Amino acid sequence: MPYFDAASTAPLHPLARQALLSALDEGWADPARLYRDGRRARMLLDAARETVAAELGARTDEVVFTASGTQANQLAVLGALAGNHRKGRHFVHSAVEHSSVLHAAELHEASGGSVGTVPVDRFGRVSPTVFAEALRPETALACLQSANHEVGTVQPVAEVGALCAEAGVPLLVDAAQSAGRLAAPDGWSLLTASAHKWGGPAGVGVLAVRKGVRYRSPLPDDDREAGRVPGFVNVPGAIAAAVALRAVRQDAERLNAAQHARVERLRSELPGLVPDLTVLGDPRQRLPHLVTFSCLYVDGEALLGELDRAGFAVSSGSSCTSSTLTPSHVLAAMGALTEGNVRVSLPQDCTDADIDLFLAVLPKAVAAVRSHLEAPARGPAAAAAGPAGPDALVLDTLGRRCPIPVIELAKHLDEAPVGGLIAVLSDDEAARLDIPAWCEMRAQQYAGEAPASSYGAPTGTAYLVRRLS
Repeated sequence: MPYFDAASTAPLHPLARQALLSALDEGWADPARLYRDGRRARMLLDAARETVAAELGARTDEVVFTASGTQANQLAVLGALAGNHRKGRHFVHSAVEHSSVLHAAELHEASGGSVGTVPVDRFGRVSPTVFAEALRPETALACLQSANHEVGTVQPVAEVGALCAEAGVPLLVDAAQSAGRLAAPDGWSLLTASAHKWGGPAGVGVLAVRKGVRYRSPLPDDDREAGRVPGFVNVPGAIAAAVALRAVRQDAERLNAAQHARVERLRSELPGLVPDLTVLGDPRQRLPHLVTFSCLYVDGEALLGELDRAGFAVSSGSSCTSSTLTPSHVLAAMGALTEGNVRVSLPQDCTDADIDLFLAVLPKAVAAVRSHLEAPARGPAAAAAGPAGPDALVLDTLGRRCPIPVIELAKHLDEAPVGGLIAVLSDDEAARLDIPAWCEMRAQQYAGEAPASSYGAPTGTAYLVRRLS
């Protein structure tokens, strides 16, 4: 089965596997102890820390190991805000940060702090100027990922870092998706990463804090890992993570070129093979191994199931599935279609033959899902007076989840006269994002929303579309 979900977790690198097995024998002891086995474990841990620091552009004493990238992000956010609290309690982050950062921001806000969110463009990229405008005199921390985990867009970290430095604001960079593949960007004050993203073992994260950056652990005091991460260090895991990071960095130039060419092929050929498919993310400033696309009139979870049955392991950058009913905050921030979203991220051993097979399989998988969703609609409701006027065509999709509201809109568009309005009644959160995105894709006018009660419905929202052609 071709594995196309390396952005979630990369297969364990062969050298990391060897290092992990060896370290289980040699580095099992407590590195804080002074007896022989403890000293040996300490030497191995120090060597791992030195390797990771060198690859990330940090000093050895700036790097600590955490239990995950999520923990590293949350410790970084809360620790930097606590350490810099005298400057203020304002936290700035982009709209497309990882959920671990957003959850830490929610906790900070709940405790009385304030949060500013920087918007992104349709590629998922922030403007350095707009980011700088969000900074205040009381801003204690800013956060910007190195590259987006859902669409692969690389952020202008160096430019933002320089502007943050001018404002005296430390910048946290979440480098989980780029570490190992790309060199660490300039301009960071705190940096986080996750070993299983680059071929190391799961359960090992990295937190680097520059010397001079104010930091106070949000957790109870502990004498491990410079007082920043409590508990026994996963020494074998850290050793394997360091070996994997060095190995992938040494091979990055060759591998990135090969994967960039494969992804470029997917980006160029997919829209011609599958009708109503849109490729997302920046076409140039992007990760070499990742491509994300959205398909109209497709349920994302159903499409993943079809691809799994065809032998492909992929993921969805969107959470808009029948199980969660929650659209992706990244795609929402980009104004992108959230339905039928698929993220393909290539592992090291991907071949051109794998790409050939995927290009052959995907059109059939999309067609199969669409055929199941083309069931006859319940039909438009009677026209009702309201903000859209008495002649509005009303489509009742209440109680039906994405992508049904958009499917019904597309199927009944021709029933409205050119210049006429269609009101799509829906109680699905994703419709607020997908109907405007559909209008942009189909050159129709999105005319806003109104209470569904204006059209005789007890609940929900009416999304108004003016037919232009």
